[in-house]
Amino acid sequence: MTKKIEAIIREEKIDDVKNALKEIGIVGLNVSKVRGHGRQGGISLVGRSGPYQVDMLPRLQINIILSDHNVDKTIDTICTAVGTGSIGDGMIFVFPVEEVIRIRTGERGYEALMYPGDIDVRQESAVAAD
Repeated sequence: MTKKIEAIIREEKIDDVKNALKEIGIVGLNVSKVRGHGRQGGISLVGRSGPYQVDMLPRLQINIILSDHNVDKTIDTICTAVGTGSIGDGMIFVFPVEEVIRIRTGERGYEALMYPGDIDVRQESAVAAD
């Protein structure tokens, strides 16, 4: 089975996440700008005219499609890379993916997810070396 990881993170943490994911072999991802808030409802700021509430904070959404057996390692990597221990660190959602098709080649499923040097190829090489 295939999964989609959707992570909402602080904008300033994107390079940390990209580098950490690349290190473990996650080579494909998408990033989108989003705005929103969690439980805290935004942040309170003080300006010249007094305090005010900013309730739609800028964040980045990372989308990654990967094999089931790579989900936990990827989640741990994201949490380590972005975690500050402060409110607003973000959220991670995991969804099932029914099908993956690489448009260029028509490959489906597992073969469509494979990239040279990705996490699965690295794992296969490590097993073969043992």
